[in-house]
Amino acid sequence: MKAESSEDDGVELRRGPLQASVRRSLNEAALQLALLNRRVGGRLELKDADLECFNLVHNEGPLTPSVLARRAALHPATVTGVLDRLERGGWVVRERDPGNRRAVLVRALRDRNNELFGLLAGMNTAMADILSEYSTDELRVIADFLDRTADAGRHATDDLASEA
Repeated sequence: MKAESSEDDGVELRRGPLQASVRRSLNEAALQLALLNRRVGGRLELKDADLECFNLVHNEGPLTPSVLARRAALHPATVTGVLDRLERGGWVVRERDPGNRRAVLVRALRDRNNELFGLLAGMNTAMADILSEYSTDELRVIADFLDRTADAGRHATDDLASEA
């Protein structure tokens, strides 16, 4: 049986390399951001895991240490050491959970944000320049893509955690 060629087949053939290019670019962006975070962490005297945990608490917190350990894919004992360093450095504070006096919540402090933002100023300026080249509709598509990509990463991480 002879396969019929259609315009859709041509579009799919052209989309494959473009999709592969997007995946490669996303991987390269993730790599470069990880390297940037390593440099920033080095300047702040934070280990990679410390900076990742601070970012999780800053973005999603306050969190219990056990939730933070799950989200960061770290052993609870490792998270205790991370939190000790972050607390000593003035990045986080551990407080009693008002809803459960036996539980502890980790909350990000804002005292050192200017120091962190200063180290990220070059990247933030570059991002502002790049984003200024896109229309509002294009920015909506980019934001949607990145949100959905982050969700996919979160689900993939959760799936791997549940398999362990």
